[in-house]
Amino acid sequence: MITKKSSAGIGYSVVELNEVRHIFASAVPRMGTNLHEQAQDALRTIEAVIAGEGRLGSIVRQAVFLKNVDQLDTCRGIINDFYGDELPATAYVLQPPCAGKLLAIEALGVGRRSGEVRIERHSERLVVATHSGVTWVHCANIAPETSATGVYDRAISAFEKMSQELASCGFRFDQVIRTWLYLGDIVGPEGDTQRYKELNRARTDFYSNLQFLSGLTPPGFDRSVYPASTGIGAENRDVLMSCIALAADRDDLVLLPLENPRQTSAFDYGKNYGPKSPKFARAMAITVGPCASIFVSGTASITESETQFTGDIEGQTHQTLDNIASLISEGNFRQHGMPGLGATLDDLALVRVYIKRQDDYEKTRAVCEARLGELPTVYAVADVCRPELLVEIEGIAFSQRSD
Repeated sequence: MITKKSSAGIGYSVVELNEVRHIFASAVPRMGTNLHEQAQDALRTIEAVIAGEGRLGSIVRQAVFLKNVDQLDTCRGIINDFYGDELPATAYVLQPPCAGKLLAIEALGVGRRSGEVRIERHSERLVVATHSGVTWVHCANIAPETSATGVYDRAISAFEKMSQELASCGFRFDQVIRTWLYLGDIVGPEGDTQRYKELNRARTDFYSNLQFLSGLTPPGFDRSVYPASTGIGAENRDVLMSCIALAADRDDLVLLPLENPRQTSAFDYGKNYGPKSPKFARAMAITVGPCASIFVSGTASITESETQFTGDIEGQTHQTLDNIASLISEGNFRQHGMPGLGATLDDLALVRVYIKRQDDYEKTRAVCEARLGELPTVYAVADVCRPELLVEIEGIAFSQRSD
């Protein structure tokens, strides 16, 4: 189901799913001394992978990880010139690549195997792709539209702007299945509280009147329903958001929010972690027919609700991967009422690894490569949502129902 290859910072996975080929690619520049040279090298690598495994013009979403905040506008110009009218929904993530380059790129392409694929490019923030009776909206790089300086107000503004972007192509926010919330100085102070706690307060308040995925969860599903999500640090002090939403014109699509038997659900965290708990699912599984796509939220070295292996980067990385393995396992799907589905770490098609300290990069990468094998991976320096957490990992896995 998944074909993978990676070498020297270049990696890709090809997933054949419901008559459509999905290509996940990551690239760290192999040559070039300035931003333009490194960007061109990474972009050409991504383009070659997508063209070889799918078709040109099929990239729908990408994330560009940047070392220098002051090169953002220059990088955006390079990206726009390269793609022209075929620009993907692009998030500019202000996190330095761990490999020391000026940027790294992660991309998703969809290509026809035997089914029809239709791509509508609305802007650099919004691309809509329809295939196999499912419409996917990729919304990226949403910033607040307010002069307010507080995290709460700026987060509310960004959520509202993202909702407006979705509405511009006929979607609602309650159709969102996956979010990324980037926050500068994420564990820093905000008045008499913490910036991440204020982000969670804003998310809780914005979600308060939303009924996510109404009618699409399994019969009898009675747990809280929220999108999968990553809340992670960034180099500046602002809020930036991206998301994926979907709608289906078929009756066999089921959306399953997954919780982890090893962990307390984030939305059930106690008041000591903030006045309003983080509202997200540990993963979101999208099942269509016999296949499932599993969006794994940002995952860290936490069991129940407590941090494990404080100060030990290798221990935290192993625990994080153990948590992901438990989350996507067949046993966990069975506990959630969907036996026959489930995945292992071998079924991951793409991961991002956020590392708090640059000096931990080599040890973290060694653990990931030993346990994950060849896999497109972006390693970026980013602060994690608790001061003692050293690493956070997210990804996408795929499963096919067993007989």
